[in-house]
Amino acid sequence: MRYLGINATFHDPAAALVVDGHVVAAAEEERFSRRKHGKRPVPFSAWELPEQSMRWVLKHAGLTPADLDGVAYSFDPELAAPIPDDPYDPVRIDYVRRAPGFIAEALPGLDRAKVSFVQHHVAHAASSGLAGPYRTGAVLVSDGRGEGHSHLAGHYEDGELTVLARQALPDSLGLVYESLTDHLGFLRSSDEFKVMALASYGTPHFTDELRECIHANGDGGFTARAPDWERFAPRRIDDGTWGGAHADLAASVQALVEETLVDLARWLRRETGASVLTMAGGTALNCVANSRIWREAGFDDVWVQPASGDSGTALGGALVLAQRAGDLAAPAPTAALGRSWTDDELAQWLTTAQVPFTTPGSREALAAEVADVLEGNGVIAWFDGRSEFGPRALGRRSLLANPMHAENLERLNDVKGREQFRPVAPMVLQERAAEIFSGGPIPSPYMLFTHQVAPEWCDRIPAVTHVDGSARIQTVSDEDNAGIAALLRAFGQRTGVPVVVNTSLNTAGRPMVDDPRDALELFGSAPVAALVLGPHLVRRAHLFADPATA
Repeated sequence: MRYLGINATFHDPAAALVVDGHVVAAAEEERFSRRKHGKRPVPFSAWELPEQSMRWVLKHAGLTPADLDGVAYSFDPELAAPIPDDPYDPVRIDYVRRAPGFIAEALPGLDRAKVSFVQHHVAHAASSGLAGPYRTGAVLVSDGRGEGHSHLAGHYEDGELTVLARQALPDSLGLVYESLTDHLGFLRSSDEFKVMALASYGTPHFTDELRECIHANGDGGFTARAPDWERFAPRRIDDGTWGGAHADLAASVQALVEETLVDLARWLRRETGASVLTMAGGTALNCVANSRIWREAGFDDVWVQPASGDSGTALGGALVLAQRAGDLAAPAPTAALGRSWTDDELAQWLTTAQVPFTTPGSREALAAEVADVLEGNGVIAWFDGRSEFGPRALGRRSLLANPMHAENLERLNDVKGREQFRPVAPMVLQERAAEIFSGGPIPSPYMLFTHQVAPEWCDRIPAVTHVDGSARIQTVSDEDNAGIAALLRAFGQRTGVPVVVNTSLNTAGRPMVDDPRDALELFGSAPVAALVLGPHLVRRAHLFADPATA
């Protein structure tokens, strides 16, 4: 059976396709439209659908809209609670009620009766509990808001969900974090990760005062309402300066969010007796909190959906319909669900653009040439295989650099137009990870946990060691990504360091590169030494060589 999932109500519109119980494709609309997060989460944008990603997932599977057995829309308007401080929220709900008609219009041939509304947090839960490796275990969802709640705690038993607790709005950890993001001069519902990074530069001086506003209640729920932030620090203007009371406020809220999430996870462990926990929702992208849950909540394993934000509800919604029909296949977790091109198609892109390139004869030969560039402190744009579903670059659309030079942090932040307090992350060979990193799960293939860097390695990989001695690692194996694994081995053979810097292949304010044209445009405008496009290698020195001397 064939099920399409759609997220469109708030931000990060996306589409996903499940065929015969297998997840075959998923993509965020921003990768097609080139608009960060697809749209702003305002009531007047709720009608906008991820039309390009919807059409692509069907095309990828060779299907037409008429072939679908069902469509899941990841928000149920009949359960929506009134939002007193947003007079335009009824406009959003009205648009959502009309979504089946909008979807049928966007996908000619689809019977609008096949469109079902799936509860927002149930779709989040399914994105981890059904898409992840464990079909039996506890599940924890936390974000800004769903229909009338901001949180779900439950238990899956062979794919069947039992909800144990929900937190009603207006209490919301996600909305508190969004409010703080705005107060600190960043874009809410977009830049919350900057607050997490800034927190490392502060001291949590305000936790005692703020705890009355942010705390677990001991019954599976919590209190979380934004205070008057001016009591603690004046509103920040994003003028490039940072630190002081603003960093202290970020550190204080981060500490209380971690504390609350750990308490919620411990409660869930006691209630269920489960040995594993799966997580989703925007708050599950807080990798510092995730690591504390992994260390302190008592579970044997914690698995977090790589697309934990609202885009992941497209995937979860489709899986809910498949589960209801008894049509779930064995889980095969991966984030590599987006677009890809054949080697010949990539060569044609380069030829059409009149870009000189070489094609080393093997994966190992390509890795050797790229490792030489990295050893010489060149930056690499790496484009290979299916693009990632979710916000993390995982070695398919990545900027890579040498971690042994501390100045590469500032260098990459300059290339990407980012604030200098933001860290970059390390990729590490899975078999070497435990000797360098601790305090989080290994393997950790999705960059969703932080680890501590071993003291003897801090000076060896300063570019990826954050100010607090942590790093948000991605472990890589041949099974995960054979090309990156070969590169890490080649770089390790040259330097003794099986680690490279990895950050997303984009510049500030733009979505991650997704297609070859995006990659070529970035390569032409950014100071990158070489571009890997599948098996092909483009060197800047060759591209911009003087024809008279080339």
